[in-house]
Amino acid sequence: MRVPKCMSTQHPDNVHLPFFAQGGKIGGEDEVKEAFYAFSHLGIDEQMWDCEGKEVDNYVVKKLLTNYESFFRENVLGEDVFLTLRVPNPAVERAEAKILLETLESIPRSFDASALFYNKDVAPIFEVILPMTQTSHDINRIYHYYKDHIVGRQHTPFPGDITILEWIGRFKPEEIHVIPLVEDWSHMIDLEHILRPYLEDKDLPYQRVFLARSDPAMNYGILGAVIGNKVALMKLDRLGRELGIQFYPIIGAGSAPFRGNLTPRTVKRFVREYPSAHTFTLQSAFKYDYRLEEVRQAVTELRSHVTEPAHVVDVEGGLDLLKTYGVEYQAQVKELAPVINRVAKFVPKRRDRKLHTGLFGYAREVDGIKLPRAISFTAAMYSIGLPPELLGLTSLTPALYHRARSFYLHLEEDLKDALRFYNPQTPYQPQGLRERIEQLGIGYEVDEAHRDITNQLLRLLHEDRTEHLSDLILLAGERRQFLG
Repeated sequence: MRVPKCMSTQHPDNVHLPFFAQGGKIGGEDEVKEAFYAFSHLGIDEQMWDCEGKEVDNYVVKKLLTNYESFFRENVLGEDVFLTLRVPNPAVERAEAKILLETLESIPRSFDASALFYNKDVAPIFEVILPMTQTSHDINRIYHYYKDHIVGRQHTPFPGDITILEWIGRFKPEEIHVIPLVEDWSHMIDLEHILRPYLEDKDLPYQRVFLARSDPAMNYGILGAVIGNKVALMKLDRLGRELGIQFYPIIGAGSAPFRGNLTPRTVKRFVREYPSAHTFTLQSAFKYDYRLEEVRQAVTELRSHVTEPAHVVDVEGGLDLLKTYGVEYQAQVKELAPVINRVAKFVPKRRDRKLHTGLFGYAREVDGIKLPRAISFTAAMYSIGLPPELLGLTSLTPALYHRARSFYLHLEEDLKDALRFYNPQTPYQPQGLRERIEQLGIGYEVDEAHRDITNQLLRLLHEDRTEHLSDLILLAGERRQFLG
């Protein structure tokens, strides 16, 4: 079994629309084209298919195989390139809970379409991603629902008659792999209590684990997100050795430094920061806001990455460091919430999506404060000249900053990337931020064009005018090469 290295996702953090988009947003049929484009033109070996928050297309496999027959004759779906479903979590997304069942039901039908196409048994879909995983029960329910209630029912006879198998045909694949996507800090650093009970009664050849990067940053700041990811990766290494199972971690990074700083130009830095990561998410800005050849070269580089042991981190030291930083970060977010929400309404939508509910990063009320999702949050903050990477920085003395860099190897480089788009004149910045940046000795270059755009946007906000906010947000995003 070859586990893919690059996962194309449908996160709408892009400024530019791809050539195959039919309108101002990437729609459902466009996403079928996008999966083919990721495989055939970019060299990406996996496409995440999001079944949350939109009209679900359960016929994606059939459409890919029939619309792009020559490509998939040469590149077998499920063996050479992969399609992985991201399904709703019924424990959190109650309104979409039954979409999970519809999606799981489509897997055997996709298998049948693939078997007809290839004239052999090959599972085009055999893995699903479960967001907001918090317990082993969350992933066990999906594993067993599919195995026991979708595949298992084929042996049930009708009263005095044939079985469902004899009537409908065999259901395949016989089981699926469930990939937990862990998005909050407490479960990220306590992964073994999710994975150990799930794995103990199964003979699995491997287990993929998806670590979120954006929503932990929303909740705990950029420093909290990186330390949480690194603790989780270290513990996965240890648990894998203990249980004798190979874990393949997925890091869910976007292009903004706040959301991971994984761009075609930072791949070397990123893999140094997370050497044990096996699969890297390539979100929309990565794919569409850079030149094609640059993207393809970066994909080649990521696919050739050889995983190494995870960094060993001091868990207690990390927790201690985050106590002051986390409190400061969250207090500053709450203070800025009104302007963030005001600007976020004008962030252009790049895909057809409905709003999720769930974690802090999923538009949730926290202590009476509501915030948009991570991409809109990030776009709004950059647009007012205050990159969110800078929040919480005022809590770090030079000594604490030095300690932070021992956990987060490329903290200073990521902050410099963010500071290019900082506007020191923004009226929304935390008190003492400019002085703290100088005190920490972080030198940075300024993108003057971006600063001019944020000045225009700040002027419109001050005058309570909104007619050109979306245009300015897009112009600023174009300078950064990501929307949010």
